[in-house]
Amino acid sequence: MRYLAQVYTDEHLPPPAGEPPASFMLIAAQSSDDLWELVGDKSIVKSDRAATYFPNSWVLITLSDRQEVLQVEDAKPWLLDIIKTYLSLGVSPDFLRQETERAEQWRQSLTLQSQELDRRALELEARREQLQSLEADLKREKQELEEPETSEET
Repeated sequence: MRYLAQVYTDEHLPPPAGEPPASFMLIAAQSSDDLWELVGDKSIVKSDRAATYFPNSWVLITLSDRQEVLQVEDAKPWLLDIIKTYLSLGVSPDFLRQETERAEQWRQSLTLQSQELDRRALELEARREQLQSLEADLKREKQELEEPETSEET
């Protein structure tokens, strides 16, 4: 799984014997191609590879299922791409929230329109059945009226 992380060092305490001098503090986890979720609590991943980066620098790391660091890359190009793609075009959190609200309003409007169309379709079906019933009644009455005439003629 891919994470945005910060190189973490505890300058006040030397690392215990056999432990790496720096670690990665996980900030966000990638849950799908364009969806990231903040990582709760301070999740620290110890790795010798963290010592090759400056303290507090931001990196993208890929972890195995056993929380082993598989890949580390500088997060700067990725962050600059996000800024260029979204923030330079005015795509802000407020803009996204407004668009989400607008999409929800459209969804609700379409749902209401669909319900209205369904209601009208049911009404039309009921009227069609009424007309068919009236038509059948008229045919039956016509036959009843014509029967006495034919019996009188004989």
